[in-house]
Parts: sequence; structure tokens; C-alpha cells
Amino acid sequence: MVKRRQFLGLLTALGGAHVLSACGGGGGGGSGGGEGGAGVSANSTTTTSAGVTAAAGNGKTPPSTNGATAGSANGKGSGSSSGTNKGSSGDTSTGSANGTSIPPAVSITDNQAAVWTLVNGSVYRNGVAAGNTYNVTLLLWYGGVIYHQGTGGQFYGWNGSTWLACNDPRLGGTSADGTTIPASPYIIDKVGALWTVANGIVLRNNAAVGATSNASMLLWYGGKLWYQSTDGQFHVCSDLDQWMPCSDPRIPVAATSGTFHGINGHYDYRYTPAQIVTIMRNMGCSTYRVGCIDDPTSLGAVVSLAQAFQAAGLTLFVLVNLGVRDSNGLPFASESVAYNRGYSCGATVARALAPYGVVMYECGNELTRDDAIILDPTNAGTKAVDFSNVNWPIMRGVMSGMIDGVKSAQPNAKCGINFCVADTGAADALWDGKQPDGTSGHPVVRWDLTTWHNYEVYGDIFDIGSDGSGPGFDLPTYCKARYGVPFLLTEWNTGPEKSQSYRADYITSRYATYYQARKTKNIQSVMYYVLDSGDTTYGLMIDGAPVNLPYNAFVGFVAGHPDS
Repeated sequence: MVKRRQFLGLLTALGGAHVLSACGGGGGGGSGGGEGGAGVSANSTTTTSAGVTAAAGNGKTPPSTNGATAGSANGKGSGSSSGTNKGSSGDTSTGSANGTSIPPAVSITDNQAAVWTLVNGSVYRNGVAAGNTYNVTLLLWYGGVIYHQGTGGQFYGWNGSTWLACNDPRLGGTSADGTTIPASPYIIDKVGALWTVANGIVLRNNAAVGATSNASMLLWYGGKLWYQSTDGQFHVCSDLDQWMPCSDPRIPVAATSGTFHGINGHYDYRYTPAQIVTIMRNMGCSTYRVGCIDDPTSLGAVVSLAQAFQAAGLTLFVLVNLGVRDSNGLPFASESVAYNRGYSCGATVARALAPYGVVMYECGNELTRDDAIILDPTNAGTKAVDFSNVNWPIMRGVMSGMIDGVKSAQPNAKCGINFCVADTGAADALWDGKQPDGTSGHPVVRWDLTTWHNYEVYGDIFDIGSDGSGPGFDLPTYCKARYGVPFLLTEWNTGPEKSQSYRADYITSRYATYYQARKTKNIQSVMYYVLDSGDTTYGLMIDGAPVNLPYNAFVGFVAGHPDS
């Protein structure tokens, strides 16, 4: 518990420099006129006084405040966004009419009375060349910004000192969720990239994305691009521009009821099993998450809980809390060593608990966030390359071992694998038998339950950010379509530094979003962290006494929202 409080407290101290590492419960100057692409990578996203936004990473161009996007093209020019506004503010009252273009007009007057002309394919401002342009076929005044288009079709926006690549601003901003091609001629994503389909090939800014040849429909949904092939199969585009098989993300899936309202605890609480049963009933909770391994102390305590829960008709969700390290704190020596340790632990735990009605197990806690696995803890985890290629087999081995061990003792048990932040890169690689280096043909890890942790610092799980502070996406929808198993949020809370009134409000508002999604996004259970943290940093109680504001918010929400 100390590690958890220290960790999220550190996040608060760091402010914007969020370190997205584990915090699990008890566990381990010019432009070519029409040539070139839609933008090149930059280290950050900055908005100029002209409202034209410089390109973000991955070669994608983000939207500006006026629907325009920009980035340097062809590696020419500075691509700077620091220039002053020279005839490109949002006020169009003194300039030409919005949408004026050359041709057919012979000149454009911006809102600072500068006159723009097009001479022999080059752009001039007050008779002086505006940057290094050529082959320009169209000059456009739109939304208070001057744009030009070259013979290659690419648009560029003037930021006051240079031209930055962008979309045609008349296309508008991000497409509405659910937009499809061919019903729409194009899709614009959250970073302003323009997606089209030509002859069955999916294009982004006129360049092919991954390997596609038979796309019959392209879909923008939940912050992701999906295509359906002519044989009906759906695929989703990963952050590495790879298309991965999935189901139609629009299909609503209702989770099985009965375990939705949950809370975390620890095996070494001073409460007796009977007291915990009473607390659970008073709170209206059905599911209690608690961790153990195969040592007599933790396993014995959890067996006692299981006996009490079985008699009370409550659900015990057991975390097999084994990490990727041996007793010396070092990563297991090999995948086989890790597998064998995981198998032994999983089998021992399941054999002890199976007689007492335990049917769901979580095989590991935030293993993807161990320092031996995540390369840079500030990464969101949406790319497989965020993780150690060397130590990946160790994590894969211990996860597979725990699953196989549990099922050797209890074949019908449901086993979950746990992820954190936005670790879809890890989940996809495990599911598909891939290494972080992209090689395939490795052992696959398949689970019955997708489990996730979501603390406020990580962002809204329904619009969670991707690597590089990239655009958000709907993580439960992604998991529903990609893995096709129930989704369980096994830890959620705000940070330890928050006031009790803030925490109470957070519980009410966040809980509502989870509850609303349970019947469409296959969210089976959400387990608040934690029942008792020994202080007011996380817990709803201290030694049996409610921490009034968050406790009342939690209990009140459960009472008003039946798990039906």
C-alpha cells in the first residue's frame, strides 16, 4: 500500500510529467506547391496565432482550431509555428468573403488588408513571394487563414511565416463517430488525417495504410479506424498501422449481471471474514477482489474468506498475485522457468479454492508495468514496441503458466489477464503470439476475462490517450471487438492527494459512466480500490468506520443502480 500511495503522490508532484507505471493493488521555410505528404513528425503539437497547428508524431497532422491542420512538407522549410500573424487571424470581417478562392477571383484581401495573388503558380502577399511555392493551382481564404493547393492535391496553410501541410479546410473537422465509407466519401480522424478507400485499399492522406486489398467498408468508431473486407471480416488499425482481426465494434454486448458492483480488499486485513461479509452486504456489493499466492499465510486467509463468501452467496474474485520475478527480486531466468512457477502457483491456489465456489481468477497484477517489462513508464502502452523484447517471454511464460495451472485444477474456471493505462500494444501481442519486435509465431496467451486498471491520472477509459499524448480511443469497445470476452475494471479511483469531497464526486460521476456502458460494452464488473487503505488516501473505511463522503457516494450509487 505504501508503494501505491507514494506512486500516485509522485504523479501529482510531477504535474504534467505523468509517469504511467504500475500501481496495482498489492502487486509487484517553404513548401512544395502540390508535392509531398500531409505532414512530417514533430516532437510536439503547437498552435500558431494563425490557428494552424504543427504536426504531431507518426506523420499525422492534428486539427487546428479552425478545422485546418498543418505540418512541414517535403522536409523543406522550417515548419516553425513561432511566426507572428501576418494576415491570418480568425476575424474575417475586414477581408474577402470567407471561401474566396483564386481562381476564380484575381486577388484575396485578408483581415489585415494584405492582398494575396497567384502568379505563375506561386503565391504572393502584397507583391512579395510568400515562402517558396510553386505549382499552386488554388489559393483559398477560409476561416481566417490563407491556404493553397498544389497540382498533387495537397493543401498548405499559412501560419504567418511558412506553409504547413494540412487538409482542405472545407472538409471540416473530425468525422462523427460511426461515419463510414462509402456512405461518406472520406473520414477525418482526431489528428486531422484524411482517410479514403480506393480499389479496396485503405489510404491515409493518399498513402496506403498497412496491407489491405479488399476493403468494402471503412468505419470511424470509438476513436479507431476499422475496415470490413469483402468476406465480412472486420479489422482494426493499431498504432503501428497494422490491421488486426476483430468483430464489428458497433455490436452491443451486454455483460452477465450479478457481479457488477465490486470492491478491493487485502488478505491481511484485521477484519474477520464474517465482518467483511457484513460490510459487503451493507454496501450492496456483490464482488470482492483479493490477492494471494501459494504461501500458507495468504492462501489460508483467502480460503477462509471463500468459505464465508460461499455461505453468504457473494463472489470472491481471486488475484493470483505472482509477478515476473523470483524470490531474489530478479526476473525469472527463462520463459520455461517462469511458466513452471506460474503453473505451480495457479494450480495450488485453484485446488485450495475450488471447493468453496471460487470460479474467477486474475492471473497477475499489472505485470506489463514491471520495470523489467515496460521500457518507458511514461508511455501509454498502445504499441508493442513499448515493452522489452528481451523480457517479454518471461511475462508471457508466467501468465500462461498461471492460466494453465488454474485450469489444471479447475477446468471450468475463468481466468483473466490484467493490463494498465492503455496497454493494448501488450494485449494484442500476447493474444496474437507476437514479440515486441513484431515477429510472430510465438506462444499465444488467451484469456477468458480482460481485466484493466483505470486511475484518474491515466485518463477516461472511454477516451484514453495513446502513446505520445496522442488522441483518445474507447478502450472497452476496442477490447470487446478485439478479444471478445467480458471486460472487468478491477481497480479504479482518483489520486491519493484528492480531497474527500472531490473523491466523492469522482466516484459518483465515474461510476455512472461504467454503469451506463455495462449493457453495450460487455463490462461485467467494476471494483473500486479500496475498502480500507488505513487512511483517507483511497479507502472507504478506516478500521470499520466509514470515511463519510466517499463511502456515502459509493453506497448511494450502488443503492440507486441495481445490477440487473
